[in-house]
Amino acid sequence: MAEDTGPGADGPTQPICAGAVRASLTRTVRTPLDRRRVLTAAIGYIDEHGLDALTMRRLGAHLGVEGMALYRHVTGREDLLDGVVELVIDALYGDPDVYLTPEYGWQDYLQRLAHGVRRMAIAHPEVFPLVATRPPAAPWVRPPLRSLRWLDSFLDALTSHGFSDEAAVAAYRAYTSFLLGHLLLEVSQRGVPISPLDDADADASPPADGRSLAEFPHVRRLAHLLAEDESATEFEESLENLLERLARMLRESERPGSPV
Repeated sequence: MAEDTGPGADGPTQPICAGAVRASLTRTVRTPLDRRRVLTAAIGYIDEHGLDALTMRRLGAHLGVEGMALYRHVTGREDLLDGVVELVIDALYGDPDVYLTPEYGWQDYLQRLAHGVRRMAIAHPEVFPLVATRPPAAPWVRPPLRSLRWLDSFLDALTSHGFSDEAAVAAYRAYTSFLLGHLLLEVSQRGVPISPLDDADADASPPADGRSLAEFPHVRRLAHLLAEDESATEFEESLENLLERLARMLRESERPGSPV
């Protein structure tokens, strides 16, 4: 039998009593719930089971408590969903590759932020449609950057690098539209329903005999190319095109009297 070499060991390791382990576990104090733990559990539950499966009762069971216990930390399902969106977006602040200020210029800032949002969407594809569709806290906050802090950071990054106020706002609209459209398309390609009409279990592939494509010879011929996942490449190319467009907006905004 192996000897215990840990602190205070003075002889052979004694056999572990299963009953003592159970008693110890019984005496273990359960980690108390708080709002963050509830929201984190909700994100994990949605990741595993999908948004439609989430209820207060099921989340309570997932946490080992009665569903009513959650109401001490969230007022209801709507508050729970708002908190999930807030927590997912707040995770961007902890991403070491995303900067809150443009340390290496506005283009680097936007590239890092875009890739951070994409990483978030890929990490939580079942949650991202919620990020895209929850009513914003203010009418001028657009998904997926559903945060006044990120909005202010974005506007500061651009105006501090020469964008006029009008150009910075136009850039914000173009940037968020690009992110939202591309990432919703990407998560939907992963089988995530983005509306109540979507069927996550539906088979999107054509029938094996191809008879449904008989009237569309070009689609049938190029089906193998159309089915390739080029999401990452498309994201990069579209982001580069967007940044070039914003650079033109910057040059135009620097000319007195030039339209944005």
